[in-house]
Amino acid sequence: MITVDRYLALQVAIGLAIAAAVLLPLFGFLDLLEQLDAVGKGTFQVQDAFLHMAFLLPRRFIQLAPFVALLGNVIALGRLAIASELTALRAAGMSPIRISMAPLGMGLILLLFIALLEQFIAPQLQQKAISWKAAALDKSASLGKNLGIWTRDERNILRIGEMLHAGRAADIEIMNFDKDGFLLAHIRAKHADFIDGDMWELSEVTTRTFSENRIESVTADSLKWKSFLNPDDISTLTKEPDSLSPVELFLHVRFLRATGQEAEAYALALWRKAGVVLTTIAMLLLSIPFVFGSVRTGLGNRLVLAAMLGISVYLLDQVFSNLGLLWHLNPALTALLPGAILIALANVWLRRVF
Repeated sequence: MITVDRYLALQVAIGLAIAAAVLLPLFGFLDLLEQLDAVGKGTFQVQDAFLHMAFLLPRRFIQLAPFVALLGNVIALGRLAIASELTALRAAGMSPIRISMAPLGMGLILLLFIALLEQFIAPQLQQKAISWKAAALDKSASLGKNLGIWTRDERNILRIGEMLHAGRAADIEIMNFDKDGFLLAHIRAKHADFIDGDMWELSEVTTRTFSENRIESVTADSLKWKSFLNPDDISTLTKEPDSLSPVELFLHVRFLRATGQEAEAYALALWRKAGVVLTTIAMLLLSIPFVFGSVRTGLGNRLVLAAMLGISVYLLDQVFSNLGLLWHLNPALTALLPGAILIALANVWLRRVF
């Protein structure tokens, strides 16, 4: 039986490799077409478009992992069914559930690979691609056009107009409040340099202080200010939620909630990473009755049905996530419910087939 398990695992691995070899270049080509629109702007060239596409491939693989699992297992089990090897295994006394252990085992290996990519490789390469393109197009990082980056703690509100690079910002506003919420001081600076940990050096500074009877205004060439943000917090603020690793997202969500800020978009991005795991497990389970439940159906028809299912799941997941943000639904529920529903449906289908 060990020899049979190894053979089945090898066939599933081949199927997963075939599915990845089909899907990754396809979506990579679509990414490349999108990047080619920016060629000629600033210093962004054709080779930069290809490199940007290459840096996004780990992220694309993570996003496509559930569909790689579905199509890969259908390819592997379908090839075995066409060659009558599944029939031979059944005749030798192996149950469908026993045969299904190989796809599920390879699926666990796939999930481990996804976890490693998600934490250590994909975020770093995606952030590098985004910052590289922004520098080539001479764009600064911000959270909204002409709005800048806004954040706060218990007593201060900070606005960063734009990030010039990792250690320098421009157009800074700092508003300091007392415990009752009354404005005590407003600081406006042309630039801020991050000199040591959370210490900033502001330049071309105008400070206005407010009291009951008067407003005082003082200008200075420079002013040191102890920020409530460290360099990592600033870096996180300028990154897209999807480009952060799970650990970075968890820490940033905790920071936003501790300072009373909106955290739903980042919380949803965090839970969606867990949702990929559930959806991948669901696709692994759904791939099994695709083959055992339709032995007389050709492999081509099975692949078409599997592809249609994968596309439908992807579109519904996108719609559900956007609706969750729009309607302010619980991020965990929004991200995990589709995968949980698919697992339940797969369980019902498996019981009917077996």
